[in-house]
Amino acid sequence: MKKSKLISILAISAVIMFLFNVLLLTACVGKRDEEATEVEEVSTEESDEIAGSMDVNLVDANTGFGFNIFKELTAEDKDSNVFISPLSILLALAMTYNGAADDTNLAMAEALGFNEFDLEELNSGFHDLLISIMNADSDIELSIANSIWYKLGYGVNQDFIDRNEKYYSSEVNEIDFAAPGALDTINGWIADATKGKIEKMLDIIPADAMMYLINAIYFKGNWTYPFNEDMTADDDFYLPDGTTKKVPMMSQEGNFAYFDGDGFSAVKLPYGKEKMAMYIILPDEGTELDSVIESLNEESWNEARQSFYGTEVSLVMPRYKMEYGIKLLNDVLTNLGMGIAFGAEADFSGIYPDIWISRVLHKAVIEVNEKGSEAAAATVVEMEESAMEPTEIVEFIVNRPFFFMIGDDRSGSILFMGKVVEP
Repeated sequence: MKKSKLISILAISAVIMFLFNVLLLTACVGKRDEEATEVEEVSTEESDEIAGSMDVNLVDANTGFGFNIFKELTAEDKDSNVFISPLSILLALAMTYNGAADDTNLAMAEALGFNEFDLEELNSGFHDLLISIMNADSDIELSIANSIWYKLGYGVNQDFIDRNEKYYSSEVNEIDFAAPGALDTINGWIADATKGKIEKMLDIIPADAMMYLINAIYFKGNWTYPFNEDMTADDDFYLPDGTTKKVPMMSQEGNFAYFDGDGFSAVKLPYGKEKMAMYIILPDEGTELDSVIESLNEESWNEARQSFYGTEVSLVMPRYKMEYGIKLLNDVLTNLGMGIAFGAEADFSGIYPDIWISRVLHKAVIEVNEKGSEAAAATVVEMEESAMEPTEIVEFIVNRPFFFMIGDDRSGSILFMGKVVEP
């Protein structure tokens, strides 16, 4: 049986909320956006409308970036689990991009897939995406938040601040990085935004740090068709080295969207009202997972996504938890073409003179069980100054390394991507 292209989408990324006690805040924070901006609430009908009218080129660019960075990371961590939120990474870097100029702007545009859009189009596109995703399904808990923290006493370009508040609903804080509680304040905000799933992103605030741009995302969705816990039983999962490991395997039989591709097959597991879903991509026996991942891009995924069909599936898959990070993304982003942003030659004059990106940090966690999935991710950009339908039942037994994505089925946006080598 032959198999072809992939599936999945969206991205998503972000959510963050500022929290700490009043004494600490008065000690640490200078000027703060007292009323943090929030993503506009709309009806599910309006959300569907926005998703249907999203710029296809922007969705494709975001999907392409997701595959590109995931391939870089999976090559770096060949025999390890990998899990990221491409959307979270994109949102944090899109906020940063609003201050990039000249060659730095061009390099980031190339690496992130922004080069076909002017700034207004790009920002408006992400703004619509945030509204659409966060109002998609009342049965799914999904929050995305953005924040900017800059060093007390620095006159950050007001246009940069205004754009991030307007389009990304970013909370903006001027804070004394040298204050004893500053580190805990920023980490506490991330922890609150991810509902405690990511408690500590930063271990130190360097003396030269001038700004942090942060995106956080939290997702909790119950399966539309949950698994019966009584049907879960330990069974063999085959590891890349040929050995096996006993893991809890969930099972159910029902009608699911299925795709039979070239070298792999795939099943779509919807959440809630079926507007978002997890796609599980299972390589054929004898086919390496990484070779399947390498074959995927926005074009092949879009083709595959249109080719799913409903059929009876006997589904067996592991119950698993996964944590990835804190991952330094400087090298992979450099490999994608934006190396200029990480040194003194960078031009972020749209934010403040003579600053560059010192670190891009990312962390993502996920738990998949009989009821559904819970996932969270955070991205921190640290800036320094310089100075054909079968009738028979399809057997789909996920007992070997596999790839998965969580996406918005309406717009095609990818929220999370992961490969499971060892559950």
